[in-house]
Amino acid sequence: MPVLNERDYLENAVATVLSQEVAEPLELILALGPSRDGTTALAERIAARDPRVRLVANPAADIPVGLNLAIRAAQYETIVRVDAHSELDPGYTRQALATLRRVGAANVGGVMRADGRTAFQRAVARAYNSRIGLGGGAYHGGAEEGPAESAYLGVMRRRVLEDVGMFDESIRRGEDWELNLRIRAAGYRVWFDPKLAVTYWPRESWVRLVRQFIATGTWRGELVRRFGRRNSLRFFAPPALVILVAVAAVVAVLHAVGALPGAAGILAWTLYAPLVAYAAIVLFVAVTSGGSLRERIWLAAVVPSMHLAWGLGFIGGLTRGAKHTVDTSRLDRNTPLP
Repeated sequence: MPVLNERDYLENAVATVLSQEVAEPLELILALGPSRDGTTALAERIAARDPRVRLVANPAADIPVGLNLAIRAAQYETIVRVDAHSELDPGYTRQALATLRRVGAANVGGVMRADGRTAFQRAVARAYNSRIGLGGGAYHGGAEEGPAESAYLGVMRRRVLEDVGMFDESIRRGEDWELNLRIRAAGYRVWFDPKLAVTYWPRESWVRLVRQFIATGTWRGELVRRFGRRNSLRFFAPPALVILVAVAAVVAVLHAVGALPGAAGILAWTLYAPLVAYAAIVLFVAVTSGGSLRERIWLAAVVPSMHLAWGLGFIGGLTRGAKHTVDTSRLDRNTPLP
């Protein structure tokens, strides 16, 4: 479990891991980044209470670096990746181990079931769980069991990780997708099992959400630079939306100053049709989504915020590369980074 500034979530996340009922011996290794919110002290107290919890330092703060440090420190042959911002369902590990054996997979993942504690967080969770929000990946929806492109978090065979070279520490976001690409290229199987579920707690504010999606989109653009057509076409939808919005804004200005007369002006109006359709779909989903009025209003704002932030990041990553882009959504201004 890579950990950075997770004081409000860490204890529950750890509790759901340690309560997993499996026949095999279990340990939990926390890869601790340079937190500034009391997370490290909390982790030390948790480790002092339960000898199954072990701590390793991750001064680089990067997720793939922390994962590799934890995996190298691990004693056992199966690696269960967990997140400090999530909670495992009871029986998750037992079911995952059974699926690994049953289908002969190298990596097994399940459903990311987003949830929230506030109106904003619940709206984000609805967007995560909706096809219009993050759509595409099996772990965001109700896909059937079977081979998968990637796996959310993942329950992995250690020997396979060692065979393919562990996580790529040069990739700060999307490292799981890239790892699973190498796993599949090496002839191993990545598997989706909808019986596996993990509760995920989204970012708590609009600003943090936008930061997260800009960073994620930037690294997806970098992955497209590196791996080209091996990326799914669905990744190009948000940047297409950004380009459409930008072009429509220019056309609107030209219309306003009378620079598009006659047939050209009429033709230019057709650019607005896809945006109107997109807005109508978002509003329909928000109105029919259930929940409080405040949650519905937030949902109508959250969905385009996610898409546009991700799309802007993607364009930047595709044109300039991700370089040293960091997801700052869990950092405060005093968090030291290398």
